[in-house]
Amino acid sequence: MKKYLHITNILLITLLISCANSQSKLSKGLYAEIKTNKGDIMVNLNFKETPITVANFVSLSEGKNKEVSTEYYKKKYYDGLIFHRVIDNFMIQGGCPQGTGMGDPGYKFRDEFNENLTHDGPGVLSMANSGPNSNGSQFFITHKETPWLNGGHSVFGKVIKGIEVVNLIKQNDTIENVSIIRVGREARSFK
Repeated sequence: MKKYLHITNILLITLLISCANSQSKLSKGLYAEIKTNKGDIMVNLNFKETPITVANFVSLSEGKNKEVSTEYYKKKYYDGLIFHRVIDNFMIQGGCPQGTGMGDPGYKFRDEFNENLTHDGPGVLSMANSGPNSNGSQFFITHKETPWLNGGHSVFGKVIKGIEVVNLIKQNDTIENVSIIRVGREARSFK
């Protein structure tokens, strides 16, 4: 029994150290770790440049958004949803609760553009929408530069690890979990 407890303790300590090490390599900032059935995608969230859009994504991810329809209240919104729209050499899109591209969290919010955040290459995280000021929960990640989307879709992050996973995603692949990681005082105080 003592041997079993000793082995269990060693495994627990190893697990805690490995988790701490993955986060300690991140510089100060706010991040989303998107776990999919194809692997993990780490995104740096631009919370200073696009605070409304990032706050929306974070609150949905953590189940703390008070504006959602009652069916989603206090639930980690993105967990278990699919990538319902995937276009090779363009982008992957997820965040629709219906899995059709027609669903939303029960509200819309305004566009938030920053001239320093553009669709300048692969790995750009941006809001999907149906027109001006119609953002909700759907997002996409680009496979390449898509400048025609600038000024029409709010950019709010960039993939820093896992772009190969983005390239592996196919239609109906699953978002297993989205975890928000806060490094530094500013990120920890961001709501």
